[in-house]
Amino acid sequence: MNQRRSRRPAPRPPEGTPAPAELAGMARSGLAPAARVAHWADAALRPGREGPNPDGKGTLSRATAERAAADLGLTPAQVRADWDTARLAGLVEVHGDSARPGWRLRAWNRDDSAVLRGWVALFDAWSLACPEPADHEPAAVAEVVSAMPQVLSFLQLSAGPVPVEQLLDLLEQRVTELRTERCEIPYGPQPEPGQDLPDPADAPLAPLLDWALRALASVGALTYGDAQATLTPLGSWAVWVKLEQICVAAQSPAGNIEQGAEDMLRGCAQLRPNAARAEYRAWLAARTVSSAVTELLDAARGEDALLRGLAFEALRVVGAPAEPDVRAVAEESTLRPYALLWLAEHDGADPEEAHLVLTREEATWLWVDTAAAVSDHGDAPLLVRHLESAVQPTVPALLDEVRAVGHPRTVQVLVALAAAHPDPALAKAVRRAAFQVHTGG
Repeated sequence: MNQRRSRRPAPRPPEGTPAPAELAGMARSGLAPAARVAHWADAALRPGREGPNPDGKGTLSRATAERAAADLGLTPAQVRADWDTARLAGLVEVHGDSARPGWRLRAWNRDDSAVLRGWVALFDAWSLACPEPADHEPAAVAEVVSAMPQVLSFLQLSAGPVPVEQLLDLLEQRVTELRTERCEIPYGPQPEPGQDLPDPADAPLAPLLDWALRALASVGALTYGDAQATLTPLGSWAVWVKLEQICVAAQSPAGNIEQGAEDMLRGCAQLRPNAARAEYRAWLAARTVSSAVTELLDAARGEDALLRGLAFEALRVVGAPAEPDVRAVAEESTLRPYALLWLAEHDGADPEEAHLVLTREEATWLWVDTAAAVSDHGDAPLLVRHLESAVQPTVPALLDEVRAVGHPRTVQVLVALAAAHPDPALAKAVRRAAFQVHTGG
């Protein structure tokens, strides 16, 4: 009996949306300055080259910024701004006390989907791309950030210029809804009869809307001027992607047997577990065990966390012949949690209890790595549900340990989680943690 799974046709973008290749060209153009600085750092600061390095927090040292400015014909301020954008877009990733090119930079000229994912990561981090107003209550800023998805959805549906006055009305309505949903109860010192205390709800939203629109314009999501805003083609496409909760990732699984490990794993990304294992077995049957294991581990060492997890799923199909190689890579920090879980299961541990072999730090690193895969290839509800798998009993404890573990995708993961979570208070805490990691605080 044919077990082939029927597939629902993927939703089509709105009429007039540019083709993916054209959208990727727009993203490459907008991120060109950031990519230029990232390529410069890759060439000038790679191991073995003399010269200053990033300061360990992901920011450039003064000497490095000045050197880059001289080499690229820019000012140090421009270099720092472009470096900051490169980090938010995942073109540069911080590992411990050093920075290195992200997988998106490596795929910059050949993979349109990698370029688009990088731009979407920057789009998700719009509130970090432009400093928030210093003279406004943090609670009001958080409310505006939480309300902006509805404003962006309205812009996307309008498919043209929208007066800022109309957007302000919508923002005020949404912020009021958020406050009502929270059913806020006043706490702390209460005013004496006849005494008035400042109320955050009285803060004007027009300056914060201006900040949000300027920040979104700075990342290329919209144009803003003459008292109106218009989504760019990239911005409109990104909002549609968010609304439809689809990912720009997996390709058809046809022809996987003839593909290299990385392409094979990408082709299997959306298959059900049984179908994926069948693909792995067919792919393995066409290769020697040693060459197949080597290819899978090389794919696992890449920057795409989804492929890392899938590679070890394929290695589970290999079984005992892969044990020596898996045991050898258990000393590599990026692969260690995956290798330890594989070895525990291979040695007979219950898969439900295999995680007990991990230290708290290793489990947290794996949680962030898995969240990165969900952020890149999954949908918002799945990312929110991923919170439940954390070993930490509370979100504040999780955020503290996530910040300490030093995963290179920490900022992007926290920004995506904050954008996806429906609880404004929790989203605010996650955004604050992302900002602190981003600024090295």
